[in-house]
Amino acid sequence: MTDMLVKLYDLKEDWGFLAEQEKLGITIRKPIGPEKHLIENWVEKHFHDSWDSETDKALSNRPVTCFIAIKAEALIGFGCYDATALGFFGPTGVLEEQRGKGTGKALLLACLLDMKLAGYGYAIIGFVGPLEFYRKAVGAIEIPDSSPSIWKTCLYNSQE
Repeated sequence: MTDMLVKLYDLKEDWGFLAEQEKLGITIRKPIGPEKHLIENWVEKHFHDSWDSETDKALSNRPVTCFIAIKAEALIGFGCYDATALGFFGPTGVLEEQRGKGTGKALLLACLLDMKLAGYGYAIIGFVGPLEFYRKAVGAIEIPDSSPSIWKTCLYNSQE
């Protein structure tokens, strides 16, 4: 899988997606301290088992570099940045039964706009699966020869 690059300086600073999600009963926000372990456990249960470590890192950053999606007082999605490396977006995920409502894109935009406000000019989306989603959502472009990216020496890969 390849990495992709996003020009944050070209992203429109429009947070209207938050209101669109609210109309669907979904709140996108940054988590608070007491939610840390709940979120990490949820990520480990519903997604890749190494993502909880990356989420832990994003939740431990100051300021927090993670957003969550909540519907009916239940966690349905998350998005992180600066978790594995500075300037990298991810991991991110939305429960399968909650997909198709724009929540994944909303989490992506929340993270990228937060990065832009923090002073980043670019964001890297690492080890991308759905290339077309990121192209369409934020104009991301593939970075040539970027596979396997920064994960090539990750201990997790040697433990499988």
